[in-house]
Amino acid sequence: MDSAELVERLRDAGVPGAFYEIAGIHDVPVEPDAYYFLSREADAWTVGLRQRSQESVIRRFGTEAEACEYLYDTLTHLPRPSSEATEPLERLLANTEEIQRQAWEDFHRGSGAADDS
Repeated sequence: MDSAELVERLRDAGVPGAFYEIAGIHDVPVEPDAYYFLSREADAWTVGLRQRSQESVIRRFGTEAEACEYLYDTLTHLPRPSSEATEPLERLLANTEEIQRQAWEDFHRGSGAADDS
């Protein structure tokens, strides 16, 4: 399996896109506090965990296929959040542009940037 196939298989398995990042193939739509990543280094493939902008390497692999299998197995065996917990996340991911627009409006209103008086 390669990185593109991994993304397809993870989607088919119902793994939320916010749980993983695969360099050049799949970016995290909204950066959560923690998510797994797969990246290519000069002589290896790395699977790790990024928590609050700090990267921790979990394992390095000699081939892309080995790294993809490992990440697939890891992500498909995580405990599933309840449907009540995933609904707000799905709604958030679906409305990121509106949320960002509203945040800017709130910022400008709070800072007085929109006031001409």
